[in-house]
Amino acid sequence: MRALLLLSATLLALGASAHPAVSVVADSRGNLYYSDLSAVWRVAPDGKRAVVVRDVHTHELYIDAADNLYGEDAKYEGGERWSFLVWKRAPNGQVTTVIPRRTGFRTDYSFVRDRAGNMYFASGKEIRRRDPAGRITTIARGLGEIRWMHARPDGTLFVHALPDIVRITPAGRTTTALRNAAAARHQVMGLFSDAAGNLYFADYHHRTVNRLAPDGKVTVVARSTAPWGPTGGIVTKPGELWVLEANATEHRLRRVGK
Repeated sequence: MRALLLLSATLLALGASAHPAVSVVADSRGNLYYSDLSAVWRVAPDGKRAVVVRDVHTHELYIDAADNLYGEDAKYEGGERWSFLVWKRAPNGQVTTVIPRRTGFRTDYSFVRDRAGNMYFASGKEIRRRDPAGRITTIARGLGEIRWMHARPDGTLFVHALPDIVRITPAGRTTTALRNAAAARHQVMGLFSDAAGNLYFADYHHRTVNRLAPDGKVTVVARSTAPWGPTGGIVTKPGELWVLEANATEHRLRRVGK
């Protein structure tokens, strides 16, 4: 119980909706991008780090085939009021607004997308897919409380729907990938995958990054040291594992084994 209380206190300190940033994305030149809830950072292949988008509070990122980077700026307006806007950073560094500021939270726009440009978002206990032409299709119903999602390039979707992680095929077939992955709302954070078809999930509560193989085997592949806990990550083309970590006030991105 004490561990769960400490986890909740840490997440509340990190910002909107009581959760930290969870995304790490890579462009075609091998640059990595992550958010610290105040700005978006780039880690170049030579290790140099720089802020590339300032003064934005974003939990998730998406990068398209043309290396355009997308995120949001969620803003606390007082009381129970929030607002957001969606921005895009072009490869030349220019930042423009995709969705002007609106009240509330994003409900029909997502940074979870596949190679074809389909966008996936939750609506209650349903998962919906918006194709590049704007057509919306419900692809799954009757799930548990939906937390984080990850789309593989081929359109296979993984969803942490409490307490399980479920797999949804492009045709809409839903199966359980991992039962009882986490019962607590903020235990499992970012989901990501590699070219071999393995799914990874950050278990903030246990300070581990776990790999779920296609055959269902779960292996711990990285551990974080207190006060840090993993919130997301990426496996790069050379097969390197990078883990996004957070504590009560900071985020950092580290390469496992270095």
